[in-house]
Amino acid sequence: MEKKPVLIILSFFAVYVFWGSTYLWNKMAVTELPPFMLASIRFSTASAIIFVIAVLSGKKLTITKKQLLNTVLAGFLFLAYGNGVFVWALKYVDSGFASLLASLQPLVLLLMMRFVQRKSLKIKSIIGVLLGLFGMYLLVSQKDLQMQEDSWIGILMIMSCIISWSAGSLFVAKADTPSNFFITTGYQMLSAGVILAIGSWAFDESWSEPLSWQLNTQIAIVCLILFG
Repeated sequence: MEKKPVLIILSFFAVYVFWGSTYLWNKMAVTELPPFMLASIRFSTASAIIFVIAVLSGKKLTITKKQLLNTVLAGFLFLAYGNGVFVWALKYVDSGFASLLASLQPLVLLLMMRFVQRKSLKIKSIIGVLLGLFGMYLLVSQKDLQMQEDSWIGILMIMSCIISWSAGSLFVAKADTPSNFFITTGYQMLSAGVILAIGSWAFDESWSEPLSWQLNTQIAIVCLILFG
């Protein structure tokens, strides 16, 4: 029990610093690399690392067919579409503005819980989401938001990613998935990596070797794999 406050603080630190930085890292990398290739490499490599750690920790990787199908669907909603298309959208909007749009996700999730699952919303949840949105606005608005050409395309696609991520959150809450979150994450990332690789092939993206990338891109990819 004594460690709980520390773990809570570390968890928030991971969300604010590591997850929050993924918008910048993705923007750094997508300026040079094709978006689906970038996301595929990120998740495929991360899944391999997770599986290696899981095996070394004595965890079993075997899951049922139903669990596999559920993790594949979750991987598509969360990572392949929810994140992969988000990275693609960064070609059209600034990372700061994209992070502001992403902060709408809790609000979208609450609305889906209300109108899809017919759950009543608590006033504290609504207030918390609105305060979070206001706080994100204050942070991002410290500098001018850079709007690029055809930015409406990026905005539209990011909104669809938010809906996909919210749908994934509702799905995994009731779906039969591996009890170990480490294993679940590994399979989600693996499936997303495969789906994104297929998407990259379908869109005829040009793949390149990591050693040929710029240093900033290499650093961004490493940060995305190890921390994001």
